[in-house]
This record gives sequence, structure tokens and C-alpha cells, in this order.
Amino acid sequence: MPDPDAKRLLWFLFAGSRGGENRIKIIDLLKDRPYNMNQLAEAMNLDYKAIQHHIGVLEKNNMVAKSGEKYGVLYFISNYLDVNINAFNEVKSAIEKKRR
Repeated sequence: MPDPDAKRLLWFLFAGSRGGENRIKIIDLLKDRPYNMNQLAEAMNLDYKAIQHHIGVLEKNNMVAKSGEKYGVLYFISNYLDVNINAFNEVKSAIEKKRR
């Protein structure tokens, strides 16, 4: 069941703080398939440390989940985000409209 407070959290993570655009791109990549941090850094052409920071923020806020250990850790969208994906898509669309 979707969380009625999800939109508030999504607005904060993706529009209300620096790095939101990169976090949206990370989520979009993870919706298609799991990635490790190196793969994300390569796919997004960003520094590994930047990816590490964004993944930490997303993980802390229950947007991504991980599986595996050490260098084999893969990241997925969390069950929480999966249930609230429509709210994510709405927030993402609103942010994209503002940029135009």
C-alpha cells in the first residue's frame, strides 16, 4: 500500500537538496536492473565518491536496497520505492517541467 507521506520525502530527496538530479538518474538506472557502485559511476560518468554519497543518501531514506558483500554489492530500488513508484514518477515529471 503506497505511503501517503512518500511525496514529501521524494520532494525533499530529489528537489529540496543538492544532488537531486543525480539521485533521480540513479533511481532510473536501478529501475531497469541492479548495478554496483562502479557500474553506476561509469554509466553516469561521475566520480565513485559522488556515487557513494548519493547511494548513502538513498539507502538512508529507504529508496535503495543492497544485496551482497564488499565489492559484490548490488543496488536495487527498495520495496518501499517500488510501492511508491507512481509518486516518484509524479515528482520526477514536476521537476523536469520546472527545468524547461
